[in-house]
Amino acid sequence: MSTVGLVVNPVAGTGQGTRVGRRAHRLLERAGHVVHDLSAPTLAQATSRARQAATAGLDALVVVGGDGMVHLGVDVVAGTDVPLGVVAVGTGNDVARALGLPRADVDKAVAVIDRALRAAPQRVDALRAGPPDGSASTWCAGVLSCGLDAAVNARANALNWPRGHARYLRALPPELAAFRPYGYRVQVDDTVWESAGTLVAVANTPWFGGGLPIAPDAVPDDGLLDVVLAGPLTRTQALGVFPRIYRGRHVDDPRVQVLRGRRVLVEAAPALGPPPPVAFADGERVGALPLVVEVVPGALGVLR
Repeated sequence: MSTVGLVVNPVAGTGQGTRVGRRAHRLLERAGHVVHDLSAPTLAQATSRARQAATAGLDALVVVGGDGMVHLGVDVVAGTDVPLGVVAVGTGNDVARALGLPRADVDKAVAVIDRALRAAPQRVDALRAGPPDGSASTWCAGVLSCGLDAAVNARANALNWPRGHARYLRALPPELAAFRPYGYRVQVDDTVWESAGTLVAVANTPWFGGGLPIAPDAVPDDGLLDVVLAGPLTRTQALGVFPRIYRGRHVDDPRVQVLRGRRVLVEAAPALGPPPPVAFADGERVGALPLVVEVVPGALGVLR
């Protein structure tokens, strides 16, 4: 019998999170596990409760929702012996897709968690991101980005309607209308890329934005980051390149390159263009540049 902490996003799955969370709770208890509901009115409160419970002796933390809830769970348990279980019922579920976990099926997701609790978690890599001075850090699971997509993400998060992917479609035109290539200096291990640019994505897993393979060859347990860099594009060129992301063909464009490494420093280069947007990881705000992003091999235990 395991002691499991459960955190539910009530608005996940177009508002069905509470119902799904209750079912996950019942199924885990029916399987013989002790379940403590650590959900809270805000993500900050839920994170605090989950962190306290994890240090008090949880056998696992289970999150119910989308990539935002996975981000919460990873930030709590990465670098510890407490594994993470995911009931993926969000609109994106990119991390669950990358880890081969069930999506939009609470019964299958709980069955996977139950089976893994009786065996052993699998270790995968995680990202640790923060200012170069080390004053703070955040754990992430999937993709950290600070390009045009991050600007759209920020605008979409400020919208009250519509829900899901439609918010991003609504947020794209005004961001594209105001777009000018940003100024970047990116150091990947010993390689430096300094340019005006459209996109910088530091990837531990292939997908972001609800199934877009931004880094098609990224592997979550190879100890390396795939860093996708898109040079200066006009609005028209950006409209031409971005649809190719849907099939992962953007990496074939000569204006796009992929570097691989273990440590990435991303800074603004004011002489080359306006400052890049605030960075997002797993769809959640991380912070403004400069940022250091490092891969920590095997930092995250996953119930899969």
